[in-house]
Amino acid sequence: MLTALLFAGACQQGAAFVSLRGNAAPPAGMPQTAGPAMFTGGSADSASSSFSGLQVASAIAAASAAIAMAAARRPVVGGNWKCNPDAVSKLDGLVANINACDTSKCDVYVCPSPLHVYYCSDKFTNGAKVTPQNCNFTGCGAFTGEMAIEQMKDMGISQVLIGHSERRGEFGIYAMDDNATLATKLKYILDAGMTCVFCIGEPLSIREKGLDAVLAEMDVQMTQIYDLLDPEKVIIAYEPVWAIGTGVTATPEDAQATHAGIRKLISEKASPAVADAIRIQYGGSANAANAPDLSKQPDVDGFLVGGASLKPEFAEIVKAISEAKA
Repeated sequence: MLTALLFAGACQQGAAFVSLRGNAAPPAGMPQTAGPAMFTGGSADSASSSFSGLQVASAIAAASAAIAMAAARRPVVGGNWKCNPDAVSKLDGLVANINACDTSKCDVYVCPSPLHVYYCSDKFTNGAKVTPQNCNFTGCGAFTGEMAIEQMKDMGISQVLIGHSERRGEFGIYAMDDNATLATKLKYILDAGMTCVFCIGEPLSIREKGLDAVLAEMDVQMTQIYDLLDPEKVIIAYEPVWAIGTGVTATPEDAQATHAGIRKLISEKASPAVADAIRIQYGGSANAANAPDLSKQPDVDGFLVGGASLKPEFAEIVKAISEAKA
């Protein structure tokens, strides 16, 4: 379907070119014989047709590149269980919800609470990745209360999430990380051969100032990691803090505008290639009801799901974005 639409657009572009070419006078100083007929050996009409064919071919090539770029950004949905559930006996039900997901067209990961990571480490049968909610940047040793990536790798875990707003000090929780420590952690994670979900986001006080203020804050949060952004190893999870756990969700248009702005920052500060390929998740109270509309936005590549990841509807969220990006 996407191919057909892009092809139609390419044809329209070519047709527009023919119309403009047929009505345009030659540029000042250029002889009339320097028109299309000169290059084709035929009539001006046939030359225009041939030349417009090149324009269509060029447009189709560009469309194909756009399709390839979108295909490279395979959708990804993560479930953050936070500090839930309250009993190990409830984990099997949550695991079943994740195993019910069709992961053939979408990557899935799950962030169990630290005490439940080991139990979950070998329970998923559909390729869903166990992704701890944090790690340190010093490894094993006298670091009480910390989790080391060496311990994770020993369990077969290859991915970790860092920078969640609840660890950055939102909701009255003590700030356990800042932009500097998170940059250090990201480098440590990547150097160890693991992948990372890196969270960024703004509180309501910044959102109320408008999109420019939001993107200025996103730039601050990413300034120290632009040179570490490898699309094969890093996923950006954008979480509007004011929407987390509140039931309030950004409109699809607002989410798209913010994601597009983040991608533009990455294009300018890292590279266009990195920006085109890196996946940016939306993490503001996504659920089965709003996922279809959010999934239609071109720069929304997936979701970081909180409360809904504890429910069977998580599979519906995965299905929604899989279908939208197919």
